[in-house]
Amino acid sequence: MDLVALRQRLVSANIANAETPNYRTKDVDFASQMQSVLEGDQPKISEPAGLAAKSDGNNVSMEREMRLLSENAMRFQIASTLLKTEVRQIKTAIQEGKGA
Repeated sequence: MDLVALRQRLVSANIANAETPNYRTKDVDFASQMQSVLEGDQPKISEPAGLAAKSDGNNVSMEREMRLLSENAMRFQIASTLLKTEVRQIKTAIQEGKGA
């Protein structure tokens, strides 16, 4: 969930700075960083390669950011559903333990 929240902040910052001269897009490579986070490492924020810069040096692509926003919303929904399921299982285990 922390990685999803970080990406959400980065995408929001990219959108907010879409008209800021010389602003460079920031992101995390979600797939590769997920393994790093599971191992206890901090995610690395980087500038995605291959983004075309406008004449003012800004390389934010609103289409890309909107796609990432949508993907991130799906990841958050999945993560929160899994977390709810886990909490429900723990709650059930505790309640069954009280009856024994």
